[in-house]
Parts: sequence; structure tokens; C-alpha cells
Amino acid sequence: MKYVKQFLVILAISFLGEFLKYVLPFPVPASIYGMVLLFVGLMLGWIPLDSVKDVGKFLIEIMPLMFIPAGVGLMDSWGVLKPVLFPVCVITAVTIVTVMVVTGRFSQWIIRRDKKRGADHE
Repeated sequence: MKYVKQFLVILAISFLGEFLKYVLPFPVPASIYGMVLLFVGLMLGWIPLDSVKDVGKFLIEIMPLMFIPAGVGLMDSWGVLKPVLFPVCVITAVTIVTVMVVTGRFSQWIIRRDKKRGADHE
């Protein structure tokens, strides 16, 4: 029963995200609204971590299964993707490298800043 309750909490937050997508005029996916709501709820203590922890772990464990329908969809629409495959691959590669570089630089900046603050406090 504990797992059903935890799943219903996550499902309710997902439905709130869907509602916000319907109500708000921004081009933001409902899943993003739901994740932000869950994050804010957890950070502010409105949602105790114990009320979603076990089912959240389970959903992360089965996440690879969730990519099967997307892969089948790509295979099914190969005729449409074939003419634009090269530009999509280039854009994907550039985006991956850009995200890796920006994330690495930002992480290094945060680490250096924290070390500098730690040295200043000693």
C-alpha cells in the first residue's frame, strides 16, 4: 500500500504539471512543470522525501524501458528522418560538446569558488 500511495503522489504532481501546461501560455512541457513542482515541494518540505523515495528509485531503475517506445518510433519514421539525418547528427554532436564544456567549466568555477571561500574562513 505504501508504494501505491507514493505512486499516487507522483501521479498527482504529474497531473498538476499537465494542468499548468494547459493553463499557462508558455511553451514548456508538462513534465518540466511537474518536475519543478516536485523539486519545490521537496525543498520547501511540503512533500516529505519518504512519500516519494521508494517509487522514485523504482522508476529510475526501469527508466531504460521507457526509451523503447521512442526507439521504435524512430525506426518507424526512418523514411522521414533519412533526408535530415546528417544535420540532426551534427546538431546533436555540437550540442553534446557544448553542454559538456559549459557544465565542466561551471563545475570548475563552483569548485574553485568553494575552495577560495574555505581558505578565507580558515
